Amino acid sequence: MTGLAGAPQVRVDVLGPLRLTVGADVVDVPGPKRRALLALLAMEEGRAVTTARLLDALWPDDLDSARAALHSHVSRLRRHLGPAAGRLAGRPGAYLLDPGDGDGTDVARARSLLASSSGSPPDVARRLAAEARSLWRGRPLAEFPDVAPLAALVPALDRLRRSVDETYAAAALDAGAPADAVDVAAALVATDPLSERAVLILMRALHATGRAPDALRVAYEHRRRIIAESGLDPTPALARLEREIAGDVRPDRGLPRPAGPLRGRDSELAALRRLLARERLVTVLGPGGVGKTRLATAITATTEPVTVLLLAPVTTTAAVPHALADALDLRITQGDVLSACAALLAAGPHLLVIDNCEHLLPAVRDVVAALIDRCPRLTVLATSREPLGLTVEQRLRIAPLGLVGGHRADDLSRSPAVAVFLDRARRVRPGFVPGPAELGLVAEIVRRLDGIPLAIELAAGRLTSLGLSEIHSHLDRALDLLGDAHDTTLRRTIEWSYDLLDGPERRLFRHLGAFPDGLDLATAESIATRVGVPGDTVRTLAHLVDASMVEAVPGSPTRYRLLDTMRAFARDRLAAHDEEEASTEEFLRWALDLAAWADRTIDTEDEPGVDAVLRRETANLRAAWELLRGRCRLDEAVRLVIGLDAAAGWRDLTEIWSWGLELTDDPALDTHPDATSIRGIAAGAAWARGELERAERLARAGLRSSGDGRWRCEAALALAALSRGELEDAVAHGTEAGRLAPRPDQSLGVAALAAAYRGDLDAARELNGRLAGVAASPTLRGFHHYVAGEIDASAGDTDRAEAHYEQAINLARVSGATFVDGIASVGLLTVRAATGRVADALDGYRDLVDYWERTGGWVQQWTTLRNLARLLRTLGDAGTALLLDTAADHAPDAPPVGDDQDPAVGDLPADSVSDVRAIAAVTGRAQVLAVARQAIADHRAAITRRAAR
Repeated sequence: MTGLAGAPQVRVDVLGPLRLTVGADVVDVPGPKRRALLALLAMEEGRAVTTARLLDALWPDDLDSARAALHSHVSRLRRHLGPAAGRLAGRPGAYLLDPGDGDGTDVARARSLLASSSGSPPDVARRLAAEARSLWRGRPLAEFPDVAPLAALVPALDRLRRSVDETYAAAALDAGAPADAVDVAAALVATDPLSERAVLILMRALHATGRAPDALRVAYEHRRRIIAESGLDPTPALARLEREIAGDVRPDRGLPRPAGPLRGRDSELAALRRLLARERLVTVLGPGGVGKTRLATAITATTEPVTVLLLAPVTTTAAVPHALADALDLRITQGDVLSACAALLAAGPHLLVIDNCEHLLPAVRDVVAALIDRCPRLTVLATSREPLGLTVEQRLRIAPLGLVGGHRADDLSRSPAVAVFLDRARRVRPGFVPGPAELGLVAEIVRRLDGIPLAIELAAGRLTSLGLSEIHSHLDRALDLLGDAHDTTLRRTIEWSYDLLDGPERRLFRHLGAFPDGLDLATAESIATRVGVPGDTVRTLAHLVDASMVEAVPGSPTRYRLLDTMRAFARDRLAAHDEEEASTEEFLRWALDLAAWADRTIDTEDEPGVDAVLRRETANLRAAWELLRGRCRLDEAVRLVIGLDAAAGWRDLTEIWSWGLELTDDPALDTHPDATSIRGIAAGAAWARGELERAERLARAGLRSSGDGRWRCEAALALAALSRGELEDAVAHGTEAGRLAPRPDQSLGVAALAAAYRGDLDAARELNGRLAGVAASPTLRGFHHYVAGEIDASAGDTDRAEAHYEQAINLARVSGATFVDGIASVGLLTVRAATGRVADALDGYRDLVDYWERTGGWVQQWTTLRNLARLLRTLGDAGTALLLDTAADHAPDAPPVGDDQDPAVGDLPADSVSDVRAIAAVTGRAQVLAVARQAIADHRAAITRRAAR
């Protein structure tokens, strides 16, 4: 092209907000039409675009004045291009943007990198794919939803991103960095669960990072889903990979994997099996470190189904039901947590193992009593240093490992205590074969350790740096048996191992004790720096793991935990060194820093990472919260609640929701500068629980308080008004919250929903468009799509509504926003039912009824049941429909239907109507769900029979 010699290159980036770069300078391009024009020209990658196409794309409804406007915007674009103005050239009836010798767009650059990665060595392919991934700065072309040619490009760009992510994950695997592949592959599977390539990559990555059971679960879920949705079997590649992984994995059931075989416990194991076959509650008792958990592990290895509740990281009695829900993978957003757990455990024969009960006996006693009463087919196996004290409890006390009598080598080698020592010794010193004299020394060591398996393993672990005689002589100096022999022996053994550490290792070990549920490497490094541990933290931590002072739990990332006895010892050492207060302050600082990071990051594309961290750190955050409240530190408690609010509000992190409500009961909050924010947050939590009056009361009290945060109160009032059907108020409060909010917020979407429900679709679209303009995180974008789906459904455009609902669900599942996932699923099923896809709708209602029951979301459950009733009525099942509607009408936590009319009764006779209503008035919730499930099953079977004819 003439006239371009020396003109700088032009690049237009569209994988995120539109960005123009001329040479080395980023140039601001104002105005939506001008930005759209630039995007249209850039996406042609140097090809001419006809004027007719540009006019039709940008001014489809106003062609008369559009031509002059187009020329004006072209002229202004040239001014933006500056020295590269000549690169925007006119052609007869067309325009062309010549980028120069560069890629022209980030899309072209991504494609080039992807092509270059093909056939490259794994480390090179990984680097190229990583560079390509970095080009995405947000949702491609998100600011042009109404420019049809640009909107049509988005699916292709999503496919490009998927190809880049798949290439990156596969290359990371091949390059020996599977941990880098796990999160990327997991996101790929979340967005497209039917993609077998993504499933295979995720399975390989999980397997390579030591999470083989998780890999097999991914395969199981994929196989179940693809058969249910397509009726087809997966390819043989899935089965081959399953066999490969299953060949070297034992099921991971939540308890630590033993390092060696179970020694000397044949009689106890047989007795425990007999007790579990006939008793409802069996408690394994014994001193710390004696092997109670190891015995329970042997039971879980051959039992199915089994759930394991680990209580070591739980520090408060109120948290026990929540910890049980976590162990059951229950996401409870409404209702009583323990009742939801009991409903799941009551479904069939089940073994619940509760490990380390002694520090929470009253709470465990209450929980177990309730479960035994409500779940007739449940068996509970508990491990504890003390009995639970229930009348149905059968106790099995296990003693330390003993020595076989005699002094001959063959007699000693048959001793279970000696065998445990030798198992551990050969793991740390391969080829260790003691002679008769050394066997005698081993026997003396394990005798002095009173046969406590944990103490024996710690002693044997020291063979990495000491000989047997040195271990024996050190025992003589370190162990003075005082008080309870077993407990003291274990404590002295830990102290002895502690004394063998160098100064920095001891200091780090002590401060790790502040974290009740462990920590990752990055946190450990940060803590080490703050408390003055010199040297390489990775090396120090690795030695602590080798010394069996710290447990390394494989995962992504690896997590480092102290056993409960180790943590108790670490806390004692902190007190002895006058470091306990400083360590606690560092732990609280970590929690507050985490909350601040979550608050900064949750509104960005990195939201899924925040979700993963919060779910991983819930137990530690719980401990921090209890410390702050126990010390009456209101300022920090307020900071923690405000920092976590934006993340927890969209998720099933109900325990975190409750903290804001708890603060409103503190009289000191009245004069706190953030009282308005806290009351607004608490009002939102009350609304999520279905407590509308409490939500309104708190929000209005917040508006009367001093300080910032009025937008939070307005947002809660908008939600409450929408739930009550007070649509004008919902629009007003939502709009006001959106005006006041200093950050992206859902309130404009709530106002848009209210406008749509009252029939003002133009206003609804305008409000939702404003939400789209500020939504950067997957969750807010997902909520925007949900609102768009509701608007389109109200307008009768079911195709567009369905597409929006599906996009909302996909985004919500990527980010972990379970609330958005749930409400969008309700809308999607309603559309499918309305468009005649009855089988799909019935299947979806079945899954959704199960989901809301598992999570305790009864507000959403009643909406789901009402929508199901509408479908059943079209299928001629007016009686069941009337029962579901009437049950919802009698439920205090069911949202209003929006009018005062009775549910439609169809052709039901008057006496039948009366009977159904009378039955519904006395039918419990479990029975209502049973009726709904039976109706779904009956109609689904009828459809299958008709299809088979």
